[in-house]
Amino acid sequence: MKNPLRDEASAFRVVVLTLGGAVLVALGAWINTWLGVVVFLVLVGVALFAIRGGMRQRPTQAHVVHDDGPTRKILVVANETVAGGELHELLGRKAKGVSEDVLVVCPALNSKLNTWTSDEDGARAAAQGRLDSSLTRLREAGIAARGEIGDGDPLQALEDALRVFPADEVVVSTHPPGRSNWLEQGVVEQARLRFDVPVTHVVVESLSDST
Repeated sequence: MKNPLRDEASAFRVVVLTLGGAVLVALGAWINTWLGVVVFLVLVGVALFAIRGGMRQRPTQAHVVHDDGPTRKILVVANETVAGGELHELLGRKAKGVSEDVLVVCPALNSKLNTWTSDEDGARAAAQGRLDSSLTRLREAGIAARGEIGDGDPLQALEDALRVFPADEVVVSTHPPGRSNWLEQGVVEQARLRFDVPVTHVVVESLSDST
């Protein structure tokens, strides 16, 4: 779910829509009390539908334009498993014999309360710490890797990254089934449907917290 107050422009739109809705309710109530109630209920329903993403267009696939050249571009999305040995081993195998360019995206997962209040500093700091540790290990292994903090929604983080990083392959790293929120949410399956690049799923067994 997106935070409608994540920036000033979004907050301004919320204020304008709220005032417009209040005017419609007042006008309906002036004409007829029950009409005002109906208008209010309809507006509440529309607002809830929009907040939950119902009005957002859902493309079947996001097309990715690939650059021609010998470099293999690999886009990785991982949170707590970003430092996992299985992930690093997989990237090492994929980098053999090619000139690789690896972009690691670590979503800034946050609580719903902090998301709604736009308090993302703690989540971003924690994600940055995990990302820095992972990048250090990858570079020590000879893998050309760089990283960035992404949207708390892993699919949105992938979509944002693919706009500027035309990957040849996407790697989604999670904990095992039963411990992975991303697997429960169907992130891997949705990524395969949404993006027209190969998506590899790697399971990291060595960490105890859920992702």
